[in-house]
Amino acid sequence: MAKQAKGKGKKSGVKKVGPLPVHPRRLVSTKNTSLPISVFDNVMKQVDEACVQLKLDPNLQEFLKMPRRSSIAYLPVQMDDGSHRMFPAYRVQHSIARGPAKGGIRYHPGVTLDEVQALASWMTFKSAVVNIPFGGGKGGIQCDPTKLSRGELERLTRRYVADLMNVFGPELDVPAPDVGTGPQVMAWFMDTYSMREGHPSPAVVTGKPTSMGGSLGRTEATGRGVMISTREAAKHLGLDLATATASVQGFGNVGSISARLLHELGVKFTHVSDVTGAVYNPDGIDIDGLSEYVTRTGSVLGYQGTTQIKPEEVLTAKVDILIPAALESVITDKNARRIKCKIIAEGANGPTTPGADKILNKKGIMVIPDILCNAGGVTVSYFEWVQNRIGYFWSEDEVNRRLEEKMVAAFGDVLAMSLEHEVSMRIAAFMVAIERLIEVVQLRGIYG
Repeated sequence: MAKQAKGKGKKSGVKKVGPLPVHPRRLVSTKNTSLPISVFDNVMKQVDEACVQLKLDPNLQEFLKMPRRSSIAYLPVQMDDGSHRMFPAYRVQHSIARGPAKGGIRYHPGVTLDEVQALASWMTFKSAVVNIPFGGGKGGIQCDPTKLSRGELERLTRRYVADLMNVFGPELDVPAPDVGTGPQVMAWFMDTYSMREGHPSPAVVTGKPTSMGGSLGRTEATGRGVMISTREAAKHLGLDLATATASVQGFGNVGSISARLLHELGVKFTHVSDVTGAVYNPDGIDIDGLSEYVTRTGSVLGYQGTTQIKPEEVLTAKVDILIPAALESVITDKNARRIKCKIIAEGANGPTTPGADKILNKKGIMVIPDILCNAGGVTVSYFEWVQNRIGYFWSEDEVNRRLEEKMVAAFGDVLAMSLEHEVSMRIAAFMVAIERLIEVVQLRGIYG
């Protein structure tokens, strides 16, 4: 993939960031070779396994799997130096059977159509697991936001909305922040859409600044959901969180907040990593202090009382709880046998491959699947959408109370399915979601 650095010099012209791959799959390098790993194929394997358990009609099974619509655009953006670049961009609507498509917009150099289709699919099942009236969607732009100025990011965002205007809408497709985006990007998104519509439309996007109709509690929602799921899993296993140890891979919004909330319950974090590296302290790391340090320095490295370690050691550490909160496919059949924890709480989307799942199940490790564990974000996004539509806003305590109810109920539904059918929590979560989806699909029928 071509590096996307800012253009230099006074000449203007068209600079392309590189061709769209013929088969847009992420390449995962190993020591011996580079093998194409399709994240979307991984999701489909998970769906297939759940459908076998449910004895689902093959026709309905295929209907569930394929995205409803995949949009591809090349966005021309004028850079600060006067040159122009073309950025590959995507928006996928996997399902709108239960409601508008819902899912974030990701700005990252590794964004591909395959990845976005997988993430959109997970959003469909995630929304169904927590039983909110949304379908699944996801978007992405192939770029490096750290190498773009504020003005370039704004022009890129507004062009994305303008080129895909017919895809979005409060009743059709409601985006949210994801990797590389945040409240400011959502503010630009809402403004562009609203100007095109001719009236304010806050419900078109969630994760906005609170001054523009964003919900209180949204920033912490995903991490809080991870905490609630982990707490409920610990209750089921008889694990006392006051004496438990943990490691977290990825110390961004989800990783840092889930770690802080679990730390408040007594969990001792001994291993932490981010994109810059990993640190270790056998006596426990002060999570609040580390968060302040990372905000100031941009890295976990060098934090007082810690020793730098290899990033892979965070995944294989001998702890009670492991929270992978970075990108997908970090736990594979290559390292799963070395994982020693009791609970894996998937803060990220798709951190565990199907091959690794089988190994972890045999080892007796309880994996709280992403479509349950990190569903706090989409749940509070739903709350924000509701508040925007009714024009009345809840207190943060009310938001957190409603989130607690949704997450505890969802965890209970998935655990009950897991115990009844003697399947993993992941397969059980897909079974719960698929049952809810199929009921609506059969009631609505196929138009045409």
